[in-house]
Amino acid sequence: MAKARKPKSEEQKPESSGAVVRHQKLCLSVDTENKRLYGYTELKISPPESGMVELHADNMTIESILVDGEPAAFEFFPHYQHVEDEKRWKSVNCTAAAADAASTSYLSSLDKEMAPNLLILCSKKVNLSTENQSRDAAEERTQPSLGDKNEKLVRIDYWVEKAETGIHFRDNIVHTDNQIRRAHCWFPCIDSSSQRCCYDLEFTVDHKLVAVSNGDLLYQVLSKDDPPRKTYVYSMSVPVTAECISLAVGPFEIFPDRQNAMITHLCLTSNLSRLRHTVGFFFNVYSYFEEYLSASFPFGSYKQVFLTPEMTISSVSLGASMCIFSSQVLFDEKVIDQTIDTRIKLAFALARQWFGVYITAETPNDEWLLDGLAGFLSDLYIKRFLGNNEARYRRYKANCVVCKADFDGATALSSSAASTELYGTQRLGLIGKIRSWKAVSVLEMLEKQMGPESFRKILQTIISNAKDPIRPSRTLSTKEFRHLANKVGNLERPFLKEFFPRWVGSCGCPVLRMGLSYNKRRNMMELAVLRGCTAAAESTVAIFRDNLETDPRGGDVGWPGMMSIRVHELDGMYDHPSLPMAGDTWQLLELQCHSKLAAKRIQRPKKGSKPDGSDDNGDATSAVDIRSGLESPLLWVRVDPEMEYLAEIHFHQPVQMWINQLEKDKDVVAQSQAIETLQMLPQLSFAVVNALNNFLNDSKGFWRVRVEAAFALAHTASEETDWAGMQHLIKFYKSRRFDPNISLPKPNDFHDFPEYFVLEAIPHAIARVRSAHNKSPKEAVEFVLQLLKYNDNSGNPYSDVYWLSALVQSIGELEFGQQSVLSFLSLLKRIDRLLQFDRLMPSYNGILTLNCIRTLTQIALKLSVAVPLDRVVELIRPFQNVALWQIRIEASRALLDLEFHGKGLDDALILFMQFIDKEPSLRGQVKLARHVLRMCQSICAFGSCDTVKSTTLIGLLRHLGCLKAFNNVFLRHQLFCILHTLAGRPPTLYGVPRVAVHPMPDPESCSEPQIRPSMLKLKISKPQDPPPPELTVISLEACHSAETNKEAEAVSNGTERRLPVVKIRVKQNSIIPRVDTEHLMENSQGRPIEVDLAGSSSASVDAPVRIMSEPVSISNHNVEEVNSSHDHGSRMTASVGSAKFVKEEDIGKELQCTADSKGVVLVDSKRVALEDRSSPSTKNDDVEREAEGYAAMHADTVQVNNPSRSSDMHGSMEINCLQQKSDLKVKVKKKEKEGKRKRDDAEYLERKRLKKEKRRSEKEKAKLGNKEANRGENVSAAVASVQYAKLQTTNPAAVEHRPTNVAETKVEASEVGSSLPKIRLKFKGRNIISQSQRDL
Repeated sequence: MAKARKPKSEEQKPESSGAVVRHQKLCLSVDTENKRLYGYTELKISPPESGMVELHADNMTIESILVDGEPAAFEFFPHYQHVEDEKRWKSVNCTAAAADAASTSYLSSLDKEMAPNLLILCSKKVNLSTENQSRDAAEERTQPSLGDKNEKLVRIDYWVEKAETGIHFRDNIVHTDNQIRRAHCWFPCIDSSSQRCCYDLEFTVDHKLVAVSNGDLLYQVLSKDDPPRKTYVYSMSVPVTAECISLAVGPFEIFPDRQNAMITHLCLTSNLSRLRHTVGFFFNVYSYFEEYLSASFPFGSYKQVFLTPEMTISSVSLGASMCIFSSQVLFDEKVIDQTIDTRIKLAFALARQWFGVYITAETPNDEWLLDGLAGFLSDLYIKRFLGNNEARYRRYKANCVVCKADFDGATALSSSAASTELYGTQRLGLIGKIRSWKAVSVLEMLEKQMGPESFRKILQTIISNAKDPIRPSRTLSTKEFRHLANKVGNLERPFLKEFFPRWVGSCGCPVLRMGLSYNKRRNMMELAVLRGCTAAAESTVAIFRDNLETDPRGGDVGWPGMMSIRVHELDGMYDHPSLPMAGDTWQLLELQCHSKLAAKRIQRPKKGSKPDGSDDNGDATSAVDIRSGLESPLLWVRVDPEMEYLAEIHFHQPVQMWINQLEKDKDVVAQSQAIETLQMLPQLSFAVVNALNNFLNDSKGFWRVRVEAAFALAHTASEETDWAGMQHLIKFYKSRRFDPNISLPKPNDFHDFPEYFVLEAIPHAIARVRSAHNKSPKEAVEFVLQLLKYNDNSGNPYSDVYWLSALVQSIGELEFGQQSVLSFLSLLKRIDRLLQFDRLMPSYNGILTLNCIRTLTQIALKLSVAVPLDRVVELIRPFQNVALWQIRIEASRALLDLEFHGKGLDDALILFMQFIDKEPSLRGQVKLARHVLRMCQSICAFGSCDTVKSTTLIGLLRHLGCLKAFNNVFLRHQLFCILHTLAGRPPTLYGVPRVAVHPMPDPESCSEPQIRPSMLKLKISKPQDPPPPELTVISLEACHSAETNKEAEAVSNGTERRLPVVKIRVKQNSIIPRVDTEHLMENSQGRPIEVDLAGSSSASVDAPVRIMSEPVSISNHNVEEVNSSHDHGSRMTASVGSAKFVKEEDIGKELQCTADSKGVVLVDSKRVALEDRSSPSTKNDDVEREAEGYAAMHADTVQVNNPSRSSDMHGSMEINCLQQKSDLKVKVKKKEKEGKRKRDDAEYLERKRLKKEKRRSEKEKAKLGNKEANRGENVSAAVASVQYAKLQTTNPAAVEHRPTNVAETKVEASEVGSSLPKIRLKFKGRNIISQSQRDL
């Protein structure tokens, strides 16, 4: 029987035996004129045995400290101490040294902030009697008098002058920002996530102001002072951490919720109308969460405060029972685009009140769970009120971003190295968002495994346990949640034992590359699967080595469970949960088809009919079965249709099956996947363009997927397709927005919201169309100009600010040529007119001016050769003095871009530091730093940047350690990431060694050459077999002379070992023309070719093509390649893709596959970095683009140190691309039937006889004409043989290359004489020596 678990008790003291705060009272008076706080705080503390109470306090002046009414000795030293030492950064002279110094400075600051800095000496603890110590915790709580003997009442009188950290003053508004470990900057406390207590809060302010804080408002007291002041008294009866204590003071307008009086919304007077419209939906979220969790809101009341954007440090600051938002999320009834984002933000903040504030993490390793549960609740709201399509689409896009960025231990959710040891910085920046999205995906995977109702019962159990008065602790751990998943969710322990270490304690997502083939004789679908991982093998193995519960199984840990394959056939849909996610990395599945393909009826052509089967007297009929591109009952196939796995899937099926999936599948994820694949095809057919156009015109489709279809159509538009995609887009837009009588746009009408979003994206998509010279077509430029010129919003109840902004953005996407110069000038005039109009009548949040500035910057950068950048700088610089902070920040970012492209990164960094010093808003500082970080990532993606001067690096280090960075933890983290990125390192503290002092390297050692090994060993073997000997791969160029060129036969690394046998057989079908030798030579040198990732629509479907992005190199002797270098569209039968080592007794066995040469991958001798185009995703969000840049920046590091992905490549060469024997039999039967029919046709026999006679006569004439030439050739051959014999006797070494030329002549002659060249090479494991060595 299992042992009973010990109940968690909040009365237990921390392991460090430090002080425990039981209750805290905070009484403050706020002076907004002098920007001053003064008052006192009282703490009921259980002191440790040493009698020394350790608290956190900063940014304040302590007047006195009383313990039980008596003065106490204390010691106080602030965390931040400004040190101006010129010798401190003297040895920083390169980016590597700057990154080391940044790590040292950053870690030192974080270590200091964790340590208490206010030490108070209290009397020692009074020991309880032995009888009292033997009592359990429940009896001890029933007798508080015993505990009072050990509690001390500590009163601290203090004041804060010109507060800048933790709490901020602006005019007559005061507010806190709830940054990490910044609560102690405005009141003394134990600023730790493990310390929770109840609070009594009293704030005295001017009688015209309103003070909003945590808990329930008990009463208000108006003083008799002159001028009078008002005191607001709040009580927080639920224990919370100090970080959750918030305060907002200002002349707020109070708007109680109309359906629940416990919900209150507050904002400034200018935003009241927007507030009323924005929060009208909020009660639905509030009540839905209570219904789903079967519990009332834990804090009784809930308050939402909306402040001006420049005052807040982020879009939301969380506090207990209250949240502070930026008023930028507010909107009125005229704005459409802001609605969805605002509602999701408010819903997520409310969900965090349940999970994150009320229920907290037991340890930092458990924070992922609370973050994931809050995100899960907000996803439930999206599904319930915004639709299932919106929820699935958002989750699919988030999963795509996570798979791209989850490649190292920084994204491990419950790892000490990625959580506890990072001091909370894992929640900052882009990695924090990636971790949040991954946490939600992991929890949704668990929900899929146990069912929605079981998962709901788990959440209800967590809430009920937290509300249980017997269990005062409201913490949640990963271990406890895993226990609930077993007991309540009915998941088996072996499954959970593998699931949590793999998904929660480790990093990396599965990467599946799959291809299908249909076996008509057996009526089965054969699926070839290659499994890999996004993370490096050493990262996962290192984490699993720390976990004693799991066995890494040689580095291939796999993932628990089975993945489902959904097959859509003629007779219906069938699910096959038959793909194991563990075991062999390459697998071959056989899935039985339920539908049978009816036999085709082939009509014999009538007498006098045309070759295509048509008749003059009847309609043309096609002899091809149009039901499917394949001779199979398969319509389309989907892998993991319910998103049960967080996986990156590259699936290859014929183009027609992708079209069927787009047209017939109702799931938005399936539609998005089909569009992503179709738009990336190297050779586009009109069927693909028509399918995308039909989906765009389907009003029943989800509007976000229709927008993707519009951009895909723009991607397909080219001169080769007669701009079909662009014409479809223009026709679609005009059919809905143009008056057919006058051919001009109609006045705006935005009542149909989905149609509004689709039409809003059309101009942007058309602007992305490019000609062969990378210029926008004249029709695209004129179309955008026409829309901007004739925009009419009269009579429309909705604002067109976002509509105009989309048009302005489309101008920035255009590439202007000589034909569109006049249109370009007209567009500039329109932009200037919009700027003037927005200055007189400001648009919503300054959106229009923002996009005009951004567009002008893009145009200036594109035309920098013709347009002086100084003129553009003078045009944009005045916008830095605008009061609206969004416009000011956008102007600063534009100037940084211009400086970067005009003068370089070093000057841009200097300008950035100047902007940081001048920018007053905390949020603006963070946005500028984030923009510079993306700029550095774009230039330092594959190594360190040596163009930055040492003085600039020292300036960045000083900003990292200055007071402004201490006040803004987000800015400080971004500065650290910038310095790490400049050195070519990941922008995270993960992996940074914890060394107190880093020695500064010498200038000579700071160059940091880029680590790109040119020679890595290519091994072709099963993943779990012993490592095979080295293999040098030979290119087809060398295959022409393989029989006689002894040096090319040396398939070893220069040693005398006996190697296993490798057989390569290349056959060319009769339908393929002769291969161009120059083309083969070009491809054999590693030049890129286009890859068709969609497969072929023939009867034999391609197996997955391995698109490799990791560096591959071969043995350091005889470095050549194997390239199936045929023309695009040709097919070949080869064993190259399935080459592997075999035993001596299996020498005669050969592996064959049917491979489409359009999907062949070239293997470069030094590096293969071919982009994987099979899983594109449309990114319209800045965070997703940031994640792509983050993943791309570290691609080089992952590729070099990623044996896991190398094993994927090795395994991909082992996958047998099965040749369809049934199709061959069908062809044979067809030929037999054709022969029987022809033998009965007298006319055919007569034609055949005449052809034979003509051919015989031509051969006789050729023989007579070539007798003289043959005699001359015989004489020349005899002379050549005599000369060769003489040379052989005199100098044997000079004859070494002679057989090579002979072999090449033979191959070329065979190519000329026949269209069926067959080359068979056998390389056996024997000691091979050259001809000269034999002679010796």
